[in-house]
Amino acid sequence: MAIRNIVQFGDNVLNKECRPVEKFDAKLAELLEDMKETLADANGAGLAAPQVGLLRQVCVVDAGDGPIELVNPEIIATEGEQNGAEGCLSYPGEYGLVKRPMKVTVRAQDRQGNWFERTGEGLCARAFCHEIDHLHGVLFTAKVSRMLTPEELETGEYEED
Repeated sequence: MAIRNIVQFGDNVLNKECRPVEKFDAKLAELLEDMKETLADANGAGLAAPQVGLLRQVCVVDAGDGPIELVNPEIIATEGEQNGAEGCLSYPGEYGLVKRPMKVTVRAQDRQGNWFERTGEGLCARAFCHEIDHLHGVLFTAKVSRMLTPEELETGEYEED
């Protein structure tokens, strides 16, 4: 396992559509392990393969209940709405207000290629949406209603649009 470098905004890999995973092998398992270690080291809620420079439909989400590995994920159901601060490991220190569903169900494959469904609420739902957006070259900055100021971040007080 290794901590990988996180690609920063401005790198074109972040704006590209990722290819589906077709080979479920040791290389994929190594990528998933590296991504989980990288995510834990960066203290984030999610990490997508393009953020480590690979155009593959792979992401890892950890909203506090342990990491969830998602290969070839798609959102199959959403419910409700939340509007709150959202950041990105590829945009260190930058946060903006983003509307997301409150509850999200994804369909994905595990590292062996088995299909499963998982439902997340709150932060987990936000992270599912954010990371799956990455797999399609969509960055959170395209969805913000406005960026938050350093003062708002420091105090945690801001107006939700």
